[in-house]
Amino acid sequence: MTTDVTSMRIDGAAVGADEHTTVCSPYDGRELGRVPRGTEADVDRAVAVALERHLGGALPAHERAEILDRAAVALTIRHEEFAQSISAEAAKPIATARVEAERAVDTFRFSAAVARTMTGEMVPMEASSAGLGKLGFVLRVPIGVVGAISPFNFPLNLVTHKVAPAIAAGCPVVLKPASSTPLTALLLASMLEDDAGLPPGWLNVVTVPGSVADALVTHDDVAAISFTGSPDVGWEIRAKAPRKRVGLELGNNAPVIVHRDADVAVAAQRVAAGGYSYSGQTCISVQRVYVHDDVADEFLGAFEAEVSALVVGDPADGATNVSALIDRGETDRVVGTVTEAIAAGATAVVGGGVADGLLAPTVLSGVTPDMAVSRTEVFGPVVGVASYSDVNDAFAWANDSRYGLQAGIFTNDLSLGLDAAHRLDYGGVCINEVPTFRTDQMPYGGIRDSGNTKEGPAWAVREMTEERMVVITR
Repeated sequence: MTTDVTSMRIDGAAVGADEHTTVCSPYDGRELGRVPRGTEADVDRAVAVALERHLGGALPAHERAEILDRAAVALTIRHEEFAQSISAEAAKPIATARVEAERAVDTFRFSAAVARTMTGEMVPMEASSAGLGKLGFVLRVPIGVVGAISPFNFPLNLVTHKVAPAIAAGCPVVLKPASSTPLTALLLASMLEDDAGLPPGWLNVVTVPGSVADALVTHDDVAAISFTGSPDVGWEIRAKAPRKRVGLELGNNAPVIVHRDADVAVAAQRVAAGGYSYSGQTCISVQRVYVHDDVADEFLGAFEAEVSALVVGDPADGATNVSALIDRGETDRVVGTVTEAIAAGATAVVGGGVADGLLAPTVLSGVTPDMAVSRTEVFGPVVGVASYSDVNDAFAWANDSRYGLQAGIFTNDLSLGLDAAHRLDYGGVCINEVPTFRTDQMPYGGIRDSGNTKEGPAWAVREMTEERMVVITR
């Protein structure tokens, strides 16, 4: 057991506190480390430093790009160190953690490209008589201090999706990482300064409780908030900061349609991967599957075989596919959702039970639209399956959700696939792919209770910059 304390970072310096928060493994409960339990005064200090950097002027674009390029190289070299950190504090299977670290390298690279190519546009001033003799163009300038609040489920890449675009945009950041997974974020901050050459004060990390994070949200000197987490918390943040730029990436209960002409084996394999990766604790995990009557039995049999083959166990084991949820309370909550669905008439085809504290990957058949497993975000290793005869019903059921992040359809009918692209009311539609698919350069974000913004470096930078009109008289 360790008693090491990993300090907060403010203005490039290690900052402690009188009290500490212990970070434990969700899998076996062992202590991984401790972080300071920061206060509102720490938030104020971090914001003051960040504001000073902003008022002093952004780093030149080529320097920002070079920092991000060096970060990509450093993370490539230290890939395994970061993967092990992710796996330990998030109970993410090590194979999946390694993929997260690889993706974060891409996020830095794409952010570097945006730093080099970000530009405004020319305005045709002489298109009106009032503009005669004028030259007009738009600059994109840093919005100011960015307050970033990140979730537990991607303690590296979702932090990178906030920090790297902010660096590209020329914005200083105050980061509040998830209290259950702060160690990877602190490791990233030290890497950016020590290995990539980010000057002190451009990234400040405060390990404060969620209640203290309100001081960051409402701080007068914070211009923009980037939040990833639950809808209830996200919209509360939006209400508390009506004059700020607030970007929200929230929840989902991702649907998939498997039509009668689909490759059923491929669909079953992809849905199993998309539904149970990291124990279903991603906002685009497959949760609802609607299968045409003609292939319903075939799909369920293939899906059962795929899910039954998943390995449940220690996240440090390279063979493990599914491990512990982030805490026991979450396990109990998800079990309650499964129990409720079974009581209402669903059948547990696979799983449904807990062994050694781990919830088995669960497949529920016969789910109905009124069940919580269909209406809420389960955020666990549970997928519900229902059948349809008319694809119009499948579209209607898929759209019957408070969420709207990503959806998917499997079909060999190009016309139906394109129809789905128009009719599935989501921020993203995947054809012959599960909605769990994401590359780090694509625009990613939802509608309704799934959020109000797009992530992906090129889109995030727009949210972190302002347009400034410049007019020159000849």
